[in-house]
Amino acid sequence: MANSFSAPAPVARRVRAYFAPVNRVTQTPVLFDPSQLGAFDLDAPTAPWIDMGWIENFTRKSTSKSGPILTGIPASSLEQTRHSLEAQISFDFLGWTKLTMALATGSQHMNLLAPASGANAAADGAEAALAVSVQNGSTASIIQLSAADAANFAPGSMIAVDTDYTGQTGFVGSPVSGAYLRQPLADVDYIRRVTFNVGLALGVSSASLILAQPLPGGVPLAGAKLQAITGFVDREGGTFYHEWSALFVMQGSQGDRIFFHYPRLQSLAGAEESATPLDSKHKSGLARILLKGNFLAMPVTDPLDGERVLCYRSFKPAAYALI
Repeated sequence: MANSFSAPAPVARRVRAYFAPVNRVTQTPVLFDPSQLGAFDLDAPTAPWIDMGWIENFTRKSTSKSGPILTGIPASSLEQTRHSLEAQISFDFLGWTKLTMALATGSQHMNLLAPASGANAAADGAEAALAVSVQNGSTASIIQLSAADAANFAPGSMIAVDTDYTGQTGFVGSPVSGAYLRQPLADVDYIRRVTFNVGLALGVSSASLILAQPLPGGVPLAGAKLQAITGFVDREGGTFYHEWSALFVMQGSQGDRIFFHYPRLQSLAGAEESATPLDSKHKSGLARILLKGNFLAMPVTDPLDGERVLCYRSFKPAAYALI
C-alpha cells in the first residue's frame, strides 16, 4: 500500500498563460474543464487554446462589492448580498508577437501589409500590394500558391491569410474577430489588416509556403488570399475591445496544479510597456521591454445553477497528498 502525506502549500516558479478566442457573434467563450483536462501537457494544449508561454508579475484582484441587508429597529445585519461583480488581472508578457501585442492593447491590432509601389504614407500602413490567391489543397501549415506567386516569397517572409473585405459590417475576421465595423469601408484588404491568421514562412517550394507554425485559424477559408506583412501596429484610442477566454496554470513542484479560468476577458487599458533591467546592479543599463496586460473579467452564467461568475479556480492535488 502506498503512503500518503500532508502536502504543504504548492511551490511554483512561474505562471503559464493560454488564450482562446471568444466567438463575438454568438458571445460563446471557450471553456476549460479541469475534470477532463487537468493533466494536459503544458507544451501541447488542446485546440483552440493557444500557448502564450510563461508570464511574469501575475496579479489577480477582486473588486466585487458586498453589503449587508439590514433589518429591525435598531437595524442589524440579517445577511450579506453582492452589490456588484467585478475582477481584474494583470501580468507581463515575456515576448512580443502578434497575439501578445493584441492582448496587451485596448483596441484594434493591425498587420502592416507590404505596401504597393509608390503608395501614399499612412500611420497604420499604406495601400497594400495586391493579394495573391490561396490555391486548393492548402492546410494550416502549407499554403499552396501558383508558381508565379510563390516565386515572390522567400524563407523568412511573414504573411497574412484571410478573405477579401466586401463591405460587411459588424465583427470581421475569422475565427478571431479583429474589429467591429459600424459602417462599410473601401479597403478590400481590411480583413487581412486585422486578421490573426498570420504566419512565418520557413520554406518556399515551387508552388507553396511551408509555415513555422500552423495558422491560428486553421485551414484557409475558400476564397482566401495572402499578403506579405512587414510588422504590426496598434493605436491608442478607438472603440473596439478584444475579448478572449483565458487559462492560467501554476505548476507545483510535486505535480500539483492550480488553474485560474476566465471565460471572458477584455483589455482594461491601452497599450503599456514595462522595462526590466537585465542586470539588477545596473538599472540604467540594458533592459527588457515587456508588454503589460491589464484585463477586466466579464461575467458568464453557469448552466449548472444559473449563477453569474467571473472566474473558476480549481486545484489538482499531488498524487497521494491528503485531501
